[in-house]
Amino acid sequence: MKKDEINRNPALDEETLSTKPIFAGHIISLQVDTVRLPDGNTATREVVKHPGAVAVLALNQGKMLVVEQYRQPMHRTEVEIPAGKLDPGEDPLAAAGRELQEETGFHSGGLKLLKSFYTSPGFADEIIHLYVTEDAQPGEMALDEDEFLEVSELTLEEAYQYIADGRIADAKTMMAVYAWHLYTLTGQWH
Repeated sequence: MKKDEINRNPALDEETLSTKPIFAGHIISLQVDTVRLPDGNTATREVVKHPGAVAVLALNQGKMLVVEQYRQPMHRTEVEIPAGKLDPGEDPLAAAGRELQEETGFHSGGLKLLKSFYTSPGFADEIIHLYVTEDAQPGEMALDEDEFLEVSELTLEEAYQYIADGRIADAKTMMAVYAWHLYTLTGQWH
């Protein structure tokens, strides 16, 4: 069975009848799709289109590299693993290495795909490719001109405390912490 067939259920599938573009920005676009429902009726679906992103769980001497930066939608700073959007046609592995180096100054030749996942499939097609490296090496940062952040390192215990305190509240970083914890228990990246 092909991968696309695994997530198909003809009894639940919706047929796209039309797509109306609403907004096209630098990072995302918004469209409204008219769909035919399984019962034959029609409905509209608001869809955020995103080019995809990468994130890196980078470990340096047993500590996780994180960045703290202001997030406008939340109106506060957030502690996160290094991450960023894919450029058009960019290989996710190359993007992961680029984002790790740009945001933290660290680099790694040993990036491994841990998992790819959708952030909010109810309204967005954004997929994040989560990579892991255990051999992050220091180097030079190369931030974008509109990017301001601070880099630090956390132990697993500190990461859990940041989650408890709400300093880490985004799904990709929480998933990375849980994957790291599972790795400490099993010795395998799942």
